[in-house]
Amino acid sequence: MSTIPVCAVPEGAVVEVAASPYPYPLPVEHTALVMIDFQRDFMEAGGFGETLGNNVALLRASLEPGARLLAAARKAGMLVVHTLEAHKPDLSDLPRSKQLRGNLPPELRIGAEGAMGRILVAGEPGNGIVPEVAPIEGEWQVHKPGKGAFWATGLHEKLQARGITHLLFAGVTTEVCVQTSMREANDRGYECLLVTDATGKPSAAYFPEFKEAAIKMIEAQGGIVGWTADTAAVEAALTAMPNP
Repeated sequence: MSTIPVCAVPEGAVVEVAASPYPYPLPVEHTALVMIDFQRDFMEAGGFGETLGNNVALLRASLEPGARLLAAARKAGMLVVHTLEAHKPDLSDLPRSKQLRGNLPPELRIGAEGAMGRILVAGEPGNGIVPEVAPIEGEWQVHKPGKGAFWATGLHEKLQARGITHLLFAGVTTEVCVQTSMREANDRGYECLLVTDATGKPSAAYFPEFKEAAIKMIEAQGGIVGWTADTAAVEAALTAMPNP
């Protein structure tokens, strides 16, 4: 797979986000917002997240800031990418190790019939994105068979073709699919910002201590994986830019 070089800030409108460990330069025309797995299967009762024993109500704290972030990105004219952890109906893209992990009974595994259709299967009601942050026409939807957004999806090549160099990440959960996608992007040369409240407050995650640790790992050593900031900081930066 080809990679893009470590990014210099491209030409065009650039704003600065108050971020940690230091300000994040955001070139609006070359930035995409990646909304990770805001799916009913993970965020509503009866979905896959609940079958694993998680309190899915905790994740809903990410929806209000996630919706604000999405609105700000749309107003700025940024590319928006929505990912869904979704498998083909015949499960040909589901590794057996993933299907069996967790030692769950067959009726609770990926592909089984759940309260909102077959669990984590593309096209099923539970696999769709919650209405608060649903895609609109022109926004990309990427079905991913793994935790990360870049494996077996072609997303990297599509982003390169659009000249995207910077990525903002929101979604669920920080410690699993969001962090995995961000690390994949970091290795491919993208400059990445985690929008912390749009991935749920630390007290509003499946495992609050995991989220806190993930944030520390991302911004450690001068931003070894990327930057972190909240929705208000991104909104303030985009508000300060000239009209797109």
